Amino acid sequence: MNFEKILEHHLMDHKMFPMLNIGGVDLSMSRHLMVMWIVSAITVGLLTFAARARSGAGLVLRGGIETVVLYLRDNLLHPIFHEATDTYLPYFLTLFFFIWMCNMAGLVPQSSAVTGNISVTAGLAICTFMLIHFAGVKEQGLIEYVKHICPGGLPFWLVPLIFGIEIMGLFAKCIALCIRLFANIIAGHVVSLAFLSLIFIFAQMSPYIGLGVAPAAVGLALFVYTLDVLVALLQAYIFTFLTALFVGGAVHPH
Repeated sequence: MNFEKILEHHLMDHKMFPMLNIGGVDLSMSRHLMVMWIVSAITVGLLTFAARARSGAGLVLRGGIETVVLYLRDNLLHPIFHEATDTYLPYFLTLFFFIWMCNMAGLVPQSSAVTGNISVTAGLAICTFMLIHFAGVKEQGLIEYVKHICPGGLPFWLVPLIFGIEIMGLFAKCIALCIRLFANIIAGHVVSLAFLSLIFIFAQMSPYIGLGVAPAAVGLALFVYTLDVLVALLQAYIFTFLTALFVGGAVHPH
């Protein structure tokens, strides 16, 4: 049993069929891209169905989604953005539900953990980086936003140094967002697969030892899998919360 090959097949992206190649950039259809499209379609479909539901299971789904939306709006975003909450609410709801559904899709057999692909989490982090500056310029104006990057009252000779440090800090925050989501999602899959691999490793010694280890290995893998369901929601919330903090710092510099 080749643990590395199995892990690579489950977590790495794979080209499905060629499409476009623009300026050396390969835009072929890949497994992770297809999963993201499917997740996006399912998410839009579920939210649309819940918004229009008036009875039955749809009403239950609507109640659950409304609870999540109201919690994010009133407890996460409003304390940060105040009167600007409704302006940024659509983006953060989209971010939260997309990450949550992608995390959950990675737990479905034969699917792929797209948020375990650092290119995907890097793309989300780049969106955060761009929104920080867009929101800052939108709310303050370009000149005021650039002025507020550095704290006031500094000696003029220190301003370039502090300005550079603050810009590096913005990059560091977004890089941390990217790595945190990637590492937490990929870790659960690695641990689950490692426990299941114990069955085959001990079976190389003796089939009876492999059978003896199997119940414990499967039980531990199921335990980690259950934790991953919670982690899927928690990581979506953390990514959304930290993004809101970073963008809120640009909207309200004081």
